[in-house]
Amino acid sequence: MALNDAEVNKQIQHMVQFIDQEAREKVDEINAKAEEEFDIEKGKLVQLQRVKLMDYYEKKEKHIELQKKIQESHLLNQGRLKILKAREEHIAAVAEKARCRLADHTKNKDHYKTLLQGLITQTLCQLLDRRSALYVVQKMFHF
Repeated sequence: MALNDAEVNKQIQHMVQFIDQEAREKVDEINAKAEEEFDIEKGKLVQLQRVKLMDYYEKKEKHIELQKKIQESHLLNQGRLKILKAREEHIAAVAEKARCRLADHTKNKDHYKTLLQGLITQTLCQLLDRRSALYVVQKMFHF
């Protein structure tokens, strides 16, 4: 059973084709596995970056909310300060007006005496104390 050259070449050709086919299948298998591993790794990296971005923007959002609260607080405090300043100015104006009117009242002795009696009575009523002492400067009473 000797093989002639044509049959040997045919069998060699057949073996080469078989090895070639096996090699292509192995290459395809390796490429498919590499593609799958690449996709898995790419997915992990994308997910990791997505998480990092979400964390970054959450921190950014919290920072913006904090800045907004701080700004609202500053505006509220500025408004309160303006109100307090206006109140203080108004109280100072009323006090000055009262000083001027009191100076006018001290010129009229009868009116001044009535005013002092009323103020003393009002003060004692507000104290609601049975034992109250009143000290008066003598030079104020030349009635």
